[in-house]
Amino acid sequence: METETLNKLINKYNVAAPRYTSYPTVPFWENELFNVNDWTERVALNFSKSKDQGISIYVHLPYCESLCTYCGCNTRITKNHQVEDPYITSLLKEWQMYKEILKEEKLKIAEIHLGGGTPTFFTAENLHRLISGLLDGNEKTEGASFSFEAHPANTTYEHLKTLFDLGFKRLSLGIQDFDERVQFIINRHQTVDDVARVMEDARGLGYESINFDLIYGLPLQTAESVRMTIEKSMELNPDRISFYSYAHVPWIKPGQRRFTEHDLPVGEEKLHLYKLGKQMIQDCGYKDVGMDHFAKTDDALYLASMDGTLHRNFMGYADRYTPLLIGLGVSSISDAWTAFAQNVKTVEEYHELIGKGILPVVKGHILNDEDIVLRQYILDMMCRGKVVLKEGFELNEKIMDRLVPLINDQLVEANENIIQITEIGKSFLRNVCMAFDERLQQTKERENLFSQAI
Repeated sequence: METETLNKLINKYNVAAPRYTSYPTVPFWENELFNVNDWTERVALNFSKSKDQGISIYVHLPYCESLCTYCGCNTRITKNHQVEDPYITSLLKEWQMYKEILKEEKLKIAEIHLGGGTPTFFTAENLHRLISGLLDGNEKTEGASFSFEAHPANTTYEHLKTLFDLGFKRLSLGIQDFDERVQFIINRHQTVDDVARVMEDARGLGYESINFDLIYGLPLQTAESVRMTIEKSMELNPDRISFYSYAHVPWIKPGQRRFTEHDLPVGEEKLHLYKLGKQMIQDCGYKDVGMDHFAKTDDALYLASMDGTLHRNFMGYADRYTPLLIGLGVSSISDAWTAFAQNVKTVEEYHELIGKGILPVVKGHILNDEDIVLRQYILDMMCRGKVVLKEGFELNEKIMDRLVPLINDQLVEANENIIQITEIGKSFLRNVCMAFDERLQQTKERENLFSQAI
């Protein structure tokens, strides 16, 4: 496709759009209809049907020693490491509450992911206590996938060794940009040597997959800094790369007001960073496996995209589907397929509810029959690039009407009841999914809910 045509498409479709880690997306949850009893019933029912597949566990570890000003995550900034022990105690108590709901003596664990915050804020000893507590009395499924997010500047050999010995084989390194000016303004400091050290230690221990998180559209970022960052990343040779668009949402994350919109690459400048970075990544042999994600051809994520087992949830893309995802910790989101639930967002509330023996869920959504069909449509498009419309589903005609401009722009192809994304359409995946999003289509208020698509 000619550059001029591509630029026109990018300008046309660069609108506020969800990232679709769920459907309905969080702003459209019907919290007023949600109650914890309904949630726990859905968890138990889902588990009873799928216990042999194993469950996924996401643990949110919110603590960081300093605030990265680009960050949109739920964090608590402190240098006081005395917070580690009581937080882990509360996590394990919450896990015990879920075990009582599931009523199974020995659970099968298919996935554990540690996110944050900065999981490597915690000492190796405390992470050992946490993971040992989660696994106690349970068993791992065959080929279980354990992973964690790490800050290259504070990840030690002891972190890597402790978690590897507990079954962790994958880690994700938050890099964003190697340019010192960019790192200064976003208050995120790590060197190429830091990353190389962590990778050498991880490879030596036997870690099978290492991901780099990179971001385009950061303040003070230029084509030169993006080029340099990706060149150095290629030299370090990760197995996966996530190349995200910076989400500028200062009305939600005040820390982003350390810089102004004048510091951000916007319009054609940001689009150039996107095209440059994506082309460089693909030129080095990484395959586009889904929105913002690239992987080597021998990586489990790429293989899953090829054999149709790729999945997407609140942890991002995964190389397997597990019907039940339990989120532990502050702000964590759980998924029982027909229901979502999110925990309270402050550490104080979390400890208080756990101390009272109350599940710390604050909001959620029970999916109706329409939601479930649309959820599957969006999941299929996000993970397989193809949707087979369900015969007789009442919204099919409306969806097809919304797809007409995308078909005309050659982002998707329609053959009777099959909607297939095109190669160029992969760059507009969020926009394509919006055509299936009935709840989003019913509102005009999008600008302050989601970041820009590109």
